Amino acid sequence: MLLSDALIADILAEFPSFRIRYKRTSWLQRSIHVALLVLTFGGQRSYLTGYYTVLFGTLWVPAAWDTLPDRDRVILLRHERVHLRQRRRMGDLGITIVYLIPFLPIFLAYGRARIEWEAYTETLRATAELYGIDAARALRPMIVKRFVGADYGWMWPFPKTIHRWFDAAIDDIARRDQ
Repeated sequence: MLLSDALIADILAEFPSFRIRYKRTSWLQRSIHVALLVLTFGGQRSYLTGYYTVLFGTLWVPAAWDTLPDRDRVILLRHERVHLRQRRRMGDLGITIVYLIPFLPIFLAYGRARIEWEAYTETLRATAELYGIDAARALRPMIVKRFVGADYGWMWPFPKTIHRWFDAAIDDIARRDQ
C-alpha cells in the first residue's frame, strides 16, 4: 500500500466527508482562478495547474496529482490536513473570514499568513521526515516567495518575518529529530 493511500484512509477516518476532486471539473475553481488572476494583476497564473486547495472539506487538485510521487503526495496531504483541522476548529464562516479579511484580502493578509504558517510548518516537518532536514531547509526560497509574492496575493510582504518563522520552524524540527 502506498503511504499516501494510508494517509488518505486516516484523513477519511478523521473527516468522513473528505474527498479529492480535480480543479478542472469545477466552475467554482475556474472562477477562483480568474479572480486571482485579476486581483494579482496576472501574478497568480497557476492556481488551476500548480496549487492544491482545500475548500469546504474537499481537496481540489490539478491534473499533476496523477503524477505526483507518493512521498510528495504525503507531504501535500499533511499540509492540507492542517487546513481541514483549522476548518473544524474555526468553522466554514470563521476560516473564510480569517483567510480573506484581516487585514486586507491582498497585500497584507495576516489571517491568511497565520493559517498558512501553521500548514507550512507541517510541510517542513513532513519533508524532513520523508526526505531529510536538508530537503526541508531547501524549501526556504519557494515558501518565502509564496508568502511575499503574488502566489497568495502578497499575504505577508515582510520577508524578514518569514525568514525568522522559517528558521524557528526548522530549528524546532531539527531539535525534535535529535
